[in-house]
Amino acid sequence: MTVVLQLSDPHFGTERPMAMAALERFCGELRPDLLLVTGDVTQRARPVEFSRAKAFIDKLAVPARLVIPGNHDIPLYAMHTRLMHPYRRYERAFGPAVDGEFDNDDLLLIALITTRRYRHKQGEVSEAQIERTAHRLASARPGQLRLVAVHQPVAVTRESDLVNLLRGHARAVRRWAEAGADAVVGGHIHLPYVLPLHERRPELPRAVWAVQAGTALSTRVRGGIPNSVNVIRTGPDRSALVERWDLDETAGLFQRVNSTALA
Repeated sequence: MTVVLQLSDPHFGTERPMAMAALERFCGELRPDLLLVTGDVTQRARPVEFSRAKAFIDKLAVPARLVIPGNHDIPLYAMHTRLMHPYRRYERAFGPAVDGEFDNDDLLLIALITTRRYRHKQGEVSEAQIERTAHRLASARPGQLRLVAVHQPVAVTRESDLVNLLRGHARAVRRWAEAGADAVVGGHIHLPYVLPLHERRPELPRAVWAVQAGTALSTRVRGGIPNSVNVIRTGPDRSALVERWDLDETAGLFQRVNSTALA
């Protein structure tokens, strides 16, 4: 079994010390195999925010990690940097801003950069990314759970969030489903939920899920939901369990709220 800790939208610069302490303790007890950060690592892409984010993530000491930049990780007001070197500050902390993957006996997770310097909030997935990811999914080993991680959501629960949908998501989900994807994992809107995309889109050839995480550390919570993270546990025959863990402020601990089986 592989254990993935997904934290999203920590927005360093607005981080909460209580949530940081609770998450550090939780991670130490969970001992995940992979840390997946699905974007908006910082609030304003300032160097000091990236430094604090890197120090915290290093302190978690997870054996493997994938960190995706979000739209907040591109400078908003430093226009020359935004246009000419949008990921320079991110790269100083976390290395080259390129699509990545995690590959072991029971999990293939492909992480895509979906932010664009010419978009303030919305992201997009290119045709090249769609096809490259589909080919990689199709080449996965039979027993591997197949996940794709992006920043912006591929499905939303509120009409007000339709504007936040990943550009190109309809084509991407269909193509990735054909290639064998089990779920698309994201963040961006600070709302945690798990949705069966195949029930919303009956044309999909197989069961595919949208797995969204809330904000792990930021004061910018939404919808009355506290700071929140996801734990994804692989199971036999490409099954998985997605657990939502919310911060209990009274106890100062992350507590499991619910779990959803991906079958």
